[in-house]
Amino acid sequence: MPPHRETPVKSTVVPFEPDRLPAPLRRLGHPDVLERWRAADRSAHAPHIVAVPGDDGEDWSAAALVTARPHTAYLKIVDAVGDVPAAVDAVVSHARHRGLAQVKWEGWTASAEVAAAVGFAPLGAPLAQAADAGGPGSGYVRWLCDAAVTEPPYYGQTTHFTCGAVTALVAQAHAGTLPRESLDRPAELALWRDATNFPACEPVGLGVAVRRAWPSSPVTVFLDVDRPVLLDHYPESEQEWRAVLQRMARTDAERIGVPVDSRHLPMTAIRSAIARREQVLLLVSLAAMQGFDVPHWVLCHGAVPGAVVLEDPWANAPTGDTWVDAHLLPVPDTSLDTMTTLAPTPFHGAVLIGAPGQVGQ
Repeated sequence: MPPHRETPVKSTVVPFEPDRLPAPLRRLGHPDVLERWRAADRSAHAPHIVAVPGDDGEDWSAAALVTARPHTAYLKIVDAVGDVPAAVDAVVSHARHRGLAQVKWEGWTASAEVAAAVGFAPLGAPLAQAADAGGPGSGYVRWLCDAAVTEPPYYGQTTHFTCGAVTALVAQAHAGTLPRESLDRPAELALWRDATNFPACEPVGLGVAVRRAWPSSPVTVFLDVDRPVLLDHYPESEQEWRAVLQRMARTDAERIGVPVDSRHLPMTAIRSAIARREQVLLLVSLAAMQGFDVPHWVLCHGAVPGAVVLEDPWANAPTGDTWVDAHLLPVPDTSLDTMTTLAPTPFHGAVLIGAPGQVGQ
């Protein structure tokens, strides 16, 4: 199929206010679609309507609800109504004008055939998700830049605390070290059990668990403080025994040959690792993307001009955030670098996984 070329479309952009839908939108959108738009509190994701005016200049011939996580480099179409190709072309033009890397499209009402006709490729459906994750059964993506990004499987963490284990498993499935059919809940919980500091996974413990699970995969931990981490929110009695476990993890790392590098891993190094077909498990704060300062593991596996491409194993369903947002997620380098600073006593953590078979080389 030849590539789709959108025709320039005159459009208007207005904020999405669930309690004050514009009259042209009410006439255009099916009630079930408009009810879905209003069902979540999307206010944190800058929801707006991209509309195509009708011939009379007053009514609309097409419209789309568009959202995105803050501090990212994409837009997401929740639904398009009316003249769908015109609505999608208007969103793509809107995204290009903003210098974004990508447009995604949730498959609530869009078929694969319709999406392909306007230049979108299907996303692989999630292998698993939390029970309350929600989201459409399908989704689509269109890159707006030169993007040689291969798609990992999407696996949503099934607990609130297994993000580290899931990112490691997805990295190994993406590398071909783990068969995709082995990426399941028992594997998620087994790796978490080996890596956990109860319940979070700190960088050294996660790196050690990855190396034990896949001895042929080289692993380097980056942690720029020489002290236990992720413990500040616990009372002192709860910190003490977790700190002992973290010191034991450092001893294990030395014994099995997992280097612990005391430097912060900068974006240039992350890009270089990705170029070498290595993958980076990166510890970030969710403050910028989700509005709460919680440590969280993501996988860095691809890069495009101006942004690093992530897999985030968690989506915040009450805000309308779904696996379509979290999968193949482009984040500008500067934004991602800011997210890597963990508070309240600042530190940075990452686990770099090299290509299998390079141990000792």
